[in-house]
Amino acid sequence: MITKKNLVYSSFIGLMVEIVNSSQRELIGVCGKIVDETKNLIVIEKKSGDEVRIPKVSSVFRFNLDNDEFVDIDGRMIAFRPHERPKKV
Repeated sequence: MITKKNLVYSSFIGLMVEIVNSSQRELIGVCGKIVDETKNLIVIEKKSGDEVRIPKVSSVFRFNLDNDEFVDIDGRMIAFRPHERPKKV
């Protein structure tokens, strides 16, 4: 189970997320399910089925955890490859 404490060490694929702040103002408010993640990007599938690529370093993400708990994370904290994140965070 993903909690606030272990979120940054977990894989984000499959989690629901919303962009709460970004240097690209048109991305604020985008929400959906994370379908892919790279070192610099998170790919979100919106309800309409469209996929949006969000740069990590210029965004703040609000993750919806399994227990309906919300956690905001600055993308600069997670700008690593998913498998490298536990070592670097």
